[in-house]
Amino acid sequence: MTTFDFGYGPVPAHQHSNGGGWVAATAKVADTAYVGPDAQVYGNAQVYDDARVYGDAQVYDNARVFCDALVYDNARVYDNALVFDDACVFDDAQVFYNAKVFDNANKDFDTEDMFIEMNGKRYKLVEVE
Repeated sequence: MTTFDFGYGPVPAHQHSNGGGWVAATAKVADTAYVGPDAQVYGNAQVYDDARVYGDAQVYDNARVFCDALVYDNARVYDNALVFDDACVFDDAQVFYNAKVFDNANKDFDTEDMFIEMNGKRYKLVEVE
């Protein structure tokens, strides 16, 4: 049995067939999704559809990333967070608790389409310079 240490001691895991990133046996990643060689998906997290997780990004706990969403760089998606549609989470961003990042959030840095949802309320993000 192959194991990998996601930071809490070694657990059963495998390298994803599409990208080679580490996926815990408890997590679910679709064959159509991409998990880059340095990315990690663990806990009860799910990545599916054509979603992509790469760089040093991590998706864990009960988080889900799906549709055409991107999570990359050193980003973290965890707790019960959802990232979906064409949303992008990157740099050192963290999406957690029950937050939802969706539509075209962060896509091409266009603030017209940036939304998050927390505690059942939808918020439009506004760029502040």
